[in-house]
Amino acid sequence: MASYRIRQYREQDYDAVRSLFAHGILEHMPACYRHMLRSPRTQLELLVLFAAVRVAVGSWLLGLGAVALVLAAVWPLTRSLYVAYVQQVLSTDLLDITTSYLRAPDSCFWVAEAKGAVVGMVAVAPPLDPAERGTALELKRMSVSKDYRGQGISKALCGEVLRFTRARGYGAVVLSTSMVQDVAQRLYEGQGFRKVGAFSPSLLGTFLCFQIFQYRCDLPSGTAAP
Repeated sequence: MASYRIRQYREQDYDAVRSLFAHGILEHMPACYRHMLRSPRTQLELLVLFAAVRVAVGSWLLGLGAVALVLAAVWPLTRSLYVAYVQQVLSTDLLDITTSYLRAPDSCFWVAEAKGAVVGMVAVAPPLDPAERGTALELKRMSVSKDYRGQGISKALCGEVLRFTRARGYGAVVLSTSMVQDVAQRLYEGQGFRKVGAFSPSLLGTFLCFQIFQYRCDLPSGTAAP
């Protein structure tokens, strides 16, 4: 097992962090597509489409063709959902990481380093949800390189966020993760997080049966920040 260390972000990590984030998000596109195909709603809609075409033109081959066309069209839609999110993040908080997380109050950004390379990352900042501000901080941008998973890096990064939040007097950590990130969900639940909500991020997300899960971890010794 390779050794690693957790340290605060430095400017020279910029390109590695942005690349790690983008690859970490985009790798979930196939899982999202498969989830959509397994959805009972999707399967019913495809069955109705097949039956409608079969009745209208009297050909089961054309019915199957219509279904195939829809499935082929859904893949680029799935990709666009993920690509748009990556572009949004790279052009906002990850455009100037130092300003977003090291100069902002109650915020920080850590990387995991192994063999001189950035192999993991996580950030913490005040949540966007007004209802959570003043009582919780948000864990954000968690990602670990494929080659270094299963070595406890994600758990260690999560621990940094929990300690940081507790040290600043906040009573909870909140986060969001997608429905297809099963490994991440198990990690967070193992660290004391519980799922408290779910939502679809857009109309396209609703069409693709895609949801974001919201998690919260209450810190036993935390107190509300002033």
